Amino acid sequence: MNDTLKIKVTIAGRTYPLTIERPEEEQVRKAVAMIHSAMQRFEERYAVGDKQDALAMCALQLANQMLGLKGGEGSKELEGVQDRLQSVQAQLDAVLSQS
Repeated sequence: MNDTLKIKVTIAGRTYPLTIERPEEEQVRKAVAMIHSAMQRFEERYAVGDKQDALAMCALQLANQMLGLKGGEGSKELEGVQDRLQSVQAQLDAVLSQS
């Protein structure tokens, strides 16, 4: 039995339909909330008006944090996070390629 769930998430004003494993839903929604929060901080602190610029800065910040974790104690945990992020990225790429 395939325990997948179809959800829609909104990032930077765009809605993305995703098919995820049911146990991942809470984590995906928390990730979306983190992105939204980070974008708001960038827009407020640096007067970033373009959503694309705010998203790019979020991506840079998250990648930098991941690289910082990679050398530390959380490297096994990081591998799991990277796998999940790659899965979400693949799903987003699939949706964007259909547009």
